[in-house]
This record gives sequence, C-alpha cells and structure tokens, in this order.
Amino acid sequence: MTSLQIKDLQVSVATEDGPKEILKGVTLTINSGETHAIMGPNGSGKSTLAYSVAGHPKYDVTGGSVTLDGEDVLAMTVDERARAGLFLAMQYPVEVPGVSVANFLRTAKTAIDGEAPKLRTWVKDVNTALDELNLDASFSQRSVNEGFSGGEKKRHEIAQLQLLDPKVAILDETDSGLDIDALKVVADGVNRFREKDGKGVLLITHYTRILRYIEPDFVHVFVDGKVAESGGAELAEELEAHGYDKYLRASV
Repeated sequence: MTSLQIKDLQVSVATEDGPKEILKGVTLTINSGETHAIMGPNGSGKSTLAYSVAGHPKYDVTGGSVTLDGEDVLAMTVDERARAGLFLAMQYPVEVPGVSVANFLRTAKTAIDGEAPKLRTWVKDVNTALDELNLDASFSQRSVNEGFSGGEKKRHEIAQLQLLDPKVAILDETDSGLDIDALKVVADGVNRFREKDGKGVLLITHYTRILRYIEPDFVHVFVDGKVAESGGAELAEELEAHGYDKYLRASV
C-alpha cells in the first residue's frame, strides 16, 4: 500500500525583505486508492505544496516532514523523488526546444526504471498513450511543449503520467486553460491512472468543473498556508455555491 505522508510542513521563500512563510503547518496523508483535491484562493499555498514535495529549489522547507512509504522525501534529490514514485504535472509546463517528445519520454522512462524500455514495445506504448489522449502519432516528433496549445501541453503531461506510472501523481491545476473537450480527455487519462492498483492522486484546482469528471474522495480547503477544512466531495459543491469568504474571514 502506497502512502504519501505530509506532516506539519512549513515552507518559506526568499524575498527582498527576507524569508516569507508560505506554508504554515500542512498535514495530509494520501494513500493508494485515494484522490485528494486541494482548493483555495490565489496565494493560499496550493502550488507551493506541490513544488515543495517535488523538490523545487525555490522553496525552503523550514519544518515538518514528507515521507513516501516511510522513506524521507525531503532528503532526496529531485530525480530520486521521481524514481521513488512521485510525479508532478505542472501548471505551466516548460518548453524544451530541440528535444522531441519521443526522446524526452524514453529518457525519462529510462532514468526512472534504471534501464531503457524495449524499443518495439515502447513505441507501441507511446502511440497508445497519445491516441488515448487524442494526440496524433506525429506529435511524438515535435519538440517538448514548443508551440503546443494549452490543451496539448496538459495532454502531454497526462501521457507522461500514463507511461512513467508513478505511485503518487501531484497535478497542479491540470484543468487550467482547457476547453470542455480537452478537459474530458485529460480527466479520462487521470481516471485511467487512478484505476490502477496502488495509485494516489493529489489534485490542485481552483474550480469544481474538473471534479465533475474526477471524483475526489477528500477535498481540502487551503487558506493562508494551512488546511482550513477537509471533507468529502460535497465540500467542493459548497465552495462552488458560497466561495471561500467564510474561511478568509476566519483566517484574519
């Protein structure tokens, strides 16, 4: 059973005026078979949580712990975290000019597995993943994210998720910038991943629309760097109806 445990996580970033505390003691546990949705206003710390767990150097962890199946994630380098089974789908995927999608995916798979996938089966796996995400096979010859539409970038992220097959997927606003058709395709890809044994999902979003296609087991409201409330899928509907005002007033 996979378990990502975040306990009392405190994170700061450097500013011109000195360190600024962003996360102020976040505790969450994502077990295999569970989908956790994090919702909250801008600046509440949602993306900071994602990038801190993934190991972005901008974020300074000043307290707390993160473990994956009992192993200390914070002691790992970024690539070690990926090999351990963590995956981050970024809100704004970066362009990698001159590196084809095919080469990028095979290099990533090789790095995670410790050996190169067999070419014949790998090409089939890649083409299947692309087809399921409504991407033509020729997509694999394009440079990573260069000239991609918003929908293509996000579908490429889900293709990575499918092919790299991590234990826990952290999806940072995967629904941003997607039209309704692309949203359904991306959601279907996430649901295929969720259906596999031993998988956990941490889904960060502003809106409930993606939660109509990816049903969460737990919803957490983030305000001012902390979890203000947790509940089931019904909490997302309450947020849709009433917003974050009561949580913002309580945090003042």
